[in-house]
Amino acid sequence: MGAKLNKKSKRRCRRARAFTLTEVVVASGLLIVAMIPILRGLTAAHFGARIIEKKTAALSLAQTKLDEIKVRSIYDYAGTYTETNTDMGSSYLCSVTDSVIGGDLRNITVNVGHDDDGNSVLAAAEIAVTLDTLIARRW
Repeated sequence: MGAKLNKKSKRRCRRARAFTLTEVVVASGLLIVAMIPILRGLTAAHFGARIIEKKTAALSLAQTKLDEIKVRSIYDYAGTYTETNTDMGSSYLCSVTDSVIGGDLRNITVNVGHDDDGNSVLAAAEIAVTLDTLIARRW
């Protein structure tokens, strides 16, 4: 009789350690339901990082263009600095406006953005960074 009890208790023990099909299906469903918001969050974070990357690149290009204009103005203040849809590489475009405020003072505005539609024209919606500065005649 003791051997029969021992066999029955071993079977119960084995059953208690195993998962039933229902438990596996329910656990899988809960895992899927929990993963959907996590994946949405990761996707949103990726898109946000891409936007920040584009704005950082545009800022760097705009600062470089502004520095170039500042250096050129030391030796050629009378020249014009206006540019439209200049290719900056990697599908970035730049537009520069140059307006004279007074005889010895100019306002320079640099707009840089990513050419999202690929038409080589920097539209207002594509502008990521606008830098504005004043340049004075040095001598």
